[in-house]
Amino acid sequence: MKKYWADLGASVVVFLVALPLCVGVAVASGVPAELGIVTGVVGGVVVGLLPGSTMQVSGPAAGLTVLVADAVGRYGIQALGVIVLGAGLVQVALGVARCGRWFRAISPSVVQGMLAGIGLVLMFGQLKPLVASPVALALGLLTVVIMLLWQQTPMRLVPGVLVGVAVCTALASGFASPVERIEVGTLSADVHLPDFSLLHAGVLGSAVVFALVASAESMFSASAVDRMHVGPRTRYNRELIAQGVGNTICGLLGALPMTAVIVRSAANVQAGARTKASRVLHGVWLLLFVVLLPGLLTLIPVAVLAAVLVQAGWKLLCVRQVITLWRTDKAEGAVLVLTAGLIVFTDLLTGTLIGLLAAVVKTAWDVSRLSVTITTDGVALKGNATFLRLPRLLDALERVDREHVRMDLSGVRHLDQACGQAIDQWVDESRRAGRTVELVGR
Repeated sequence: MKKYWADLGASVVVFLVALPLCVGVAVASGVPAELGIVTGVVGGVVVGLLPGSTMQVSGPAAGLTVLVADAVGRYGIQALGVIVLGAGLVQVALGVARCGRWFRAISPSVVQGMLAGIGLVLMFGQLKPLVASPVALALGLLTVVIMLLWQQTPMRLVPGVLVGVAVCTALASGFASPVERIEVGTLSADVHLPDFSLLHAGVLGSAVVFALVASAESMFSASAVDRMHVGPRTRYNRELIAQGVGNTICGLLGALPMTAVIVRSAANVQAGARTKASRVLHGVWLLLFVVLLPGLLTLIPVAVLAAVLVQAGWKLLCVRQVITLWRTDKAEGAVLVLTAGLIVFTDLLTGTLIGLLAAVVKTAWDVSRLSVTITTDGVALKGNATFLRLPRLLDALERVDREHVRMDLSGVRHLDQACGQAIDQWVDESRRAGRTVELVGR
């Protein structure tokens, strides 16, 4: 019985964390606020019941805000359901094909760069509502200050994001501040079946991108959450299927896409959750709120939610980790900066793909280390002789000036075709010039 009480308390904490984030992500994505809560409900009640992870909590994520806003701007909100539905089906297929763990094989520098880029775009996107008026700016700054200071108090079990939103909303309402507030419609008007007449190549491409980014974020979150508790480990393929089922249902309802969200998941663990019941109940509380008390959302100033998202973007940026990576490995740091910068100045897909390509090139360069040593007998090679090191190999061979040359290849772990042909050509030319060449280890 004790563990059920612990789950009940944790579910309330997660609900209080999730509510402002669900609304904020929806508003930043350019869709009605209630659709964000619908995604939170599905993430809690549906995904929460499915096998895969015990402590992860799913819902609309700040990391997908940029993608959703871009898709809605290009194809309209009516196409969002089709995109999310398609993304969910792709995720289910990936899970059935047992691809869950493959998402963990992506270079950490690319992942950090992707999150940092999304964080920057998210922060820049909130500047307009924050500077809309002096009152809006003051409310936004006060919200951030409260969220930061609250974490230093003994009552930090109550989410700082909720305290900041509640206090600043009360101040804005009490003083009747002339600031823009959230517009909330009805579920019957905003929840709708997907319009498949909008299906075309661009929409399909967006669905695949949504699926890959959402899956990667969920798998990375699972890896992080597993390190926070001692309970059952995540079964990645099943968790990927669960995320796909959740997104399929969100697509059928025309709601936002979901991922496993590290902020909610960490709150769940830290609040003492023991079983899946906590994440399921948090979805129930969200459902009751959107059905019984939707009018409360209309009191929240947009600037207050913008401040919440600025803090979320700052957390995604992970400045401390970026600095640490740059100090320990400049090349990895360069991949991170390249990925983040391209996401800011182009788009998420372009930045991530080029970042992945840069990481592959860096890895290829690292593994193709080749030592070329001029000895008293000739030349000795050690390491991996690939085309990336061919100029260095040719330079060394051109410096060899002996009548009898002993070429020692016994230390070469890998010899690709380019280097092999270069060595053969050099041997032939040396023998035609009257030299004696002895090959060892080939």
